Amino acid sequence: MTTLRLRLEPLRPGHAAEAFPVFDDERLHIWIGGSPDSAEQLEARYRRQSAGQSPDGKQGWLNWMLRRQSDQRLVGTVQATLLRPAAGRLAAELAWVIGSQHQGTGYAREAALAMTTWLREQGVDTFIAHVHPGHEASAAVARALGLTPTDTVVEGEIRWSGQ
Repeated sequence: MTTLRLRLEPLRPGHAAEAFPVFDDERLHIWIGGSPDSAEQLEARYRRQSAGQSPDGKQGWLNWMLRRQSDQRLVGTVQATLLRPAAGRLAAELAWVIGSQHQGTGYAREAALAMTTWLREQGVDTFIAHVHPGHEASAAVARALGLTPTDTVVEGEIRWSGQ
């Protein structure tokens, strides 16, 4: 997939070395929790995620690295976890992370819109995201996707949903 400024590349373990400096930043974890992965942990995680499904086979995993077209630098990632909440329904739980040095550029919105457009074309009819209540930038991305906040809080994050 491509957008005006980005190319969304399917995640592969080989992205880890290039992505490590983008995500090795404590500031990102203020909102997403945890701490930065080591280079080895990041590669192992990318190996698991690029398998395309959870170990139990109940969830589909789609992950893309975001590469800026102007200079070919990685700037972030978007992902969708595919769920079947009811017979005949297909939902995607969405997430996006943009490296601190690339935030405030609209990359998350641009990539998330491209991803949801593609997912709709694949039959996804419900979208979900979990946003930290103080993270206005992520809330703006969720609104741009047509999601609205719900009363559900999961691990301190507000669940947003929409179609």
